[in-house]
Amino acid sequence: MKILLLLLLLCHVSSPVKHSATFFITASSGIPNVPEFMATGQVDGVHGGYCDINAKRIELKLDWANNFFDKNPDVLERLTAECSDFLPKLFKVTISGLTLVLNQREGVHILQMITGCEWDEETGEDNGILLFAYNGEDFLSLDLKTLTWVALKPEAVIIKLAWDADKPAIKYYENLLTQLCPEWLKKSMEYGRSSLLRTERPSVSLLQKTPSSPVSCHATGFYPDRAMMFWRKDGEELDEDVDRGEILPNHDGTFQMRADLNISSVSPEDWRRYDCVFQLSGVKEDIITKLDKAGIRTNLGKTEIRVPPSEFPAAAVIGVVVGLLLLLLCISGLFIWRRNNNGEEQQCFHSL
Repeated sequence: MKILLLLLLLCHVSSPVKHSATFFITASSGIPNVPEFMATGQVDGVHGGYCDINAKRIELKLDWANNFFDKNPDVLERLTAECSDFLPKLFKVTISGLTLVLNQREGVHILQMITGCEWDEETGEDNGILLFAYNGEDFLSLDLKTLTWVALKPEAVIIKLAWDADKPAIKYYENLLTQLCPEWLKKSMEYGRSSLLRTERPSVSLLQKTPSSPVSCHATGFYPDRAMMFWRKDGEELDEDVDRGEILPNHDGTFQMRADLNISSVSPEDWRRYDCVFQLSGVKEDIITKLDKAGIRTNLGKTEIRVPPSEFPAAAVIGVVVGLLLLLLCISGLFIWRRNNNGEEQQCFHSL
């Protein structure tokens, strides 16, 4: 799933002027104790909402989205019905169709879809993506330049040929990804900015348990969670002797992360050549902390290096309200084009 992994990575690397709406759906069969249908949406890499067939409801991750649904209960009711009943059924039929054509009726099968768009606020340019993966491998993607499907493995060629012939469906996808998605993304940005604007400054510390332990560069209290941290030597990023930790949530909704440097082979006179770099998405200035014994907090002392107060550019925290609407539009559109042909299973499989 190289393309899927790349897209997931890109969701967390955004510039101050580029924004993205990305939606993920996973349907499966033959896996015990796992929901057969799950969907999630992100805007600028921020998780906005989630639903699965077992929960029978949409779980929102942003407070302002709850306020929106309080004023629009009909929207929440429709989304809940789509996510808990209609879409799971359609994906289930689609998997059945794939297993039939590919002669894979037994065993575990997983169908994934990623769709969305990116919008450059500065240039006004936008682009969209639509990709399917089947059983853990990239399967089909839509090329918006040629308006044709791209088979990402030999078994997908037969499906590509059938979908290429469905011109109305391709036209729908083109409009969805180049017109509707950017339009909803822009509206999401406007609503997010006016409803919830939050930026938290981090504090950065150098920590060490014992004189022979690795030195941990630790940042805590930052928001949002799109951040990077690494060690450098003479200005060059280090890969060896560095252990990067994951971004973890704090109890107050902010985040923390760390990067450990193994100093066992670093001579005292070379310490000044090392520094820790913390980068927050949307912030031009890096936070650089020099490797200095006087600034290390240990069990024997509590010296802390703290970032001087400064105002970071506010990063809009966007929601999932219109995002989930877009997700449902994407999926519903994937099936409507063949309903007049050969019955529900053939229709769902062919048009997805």
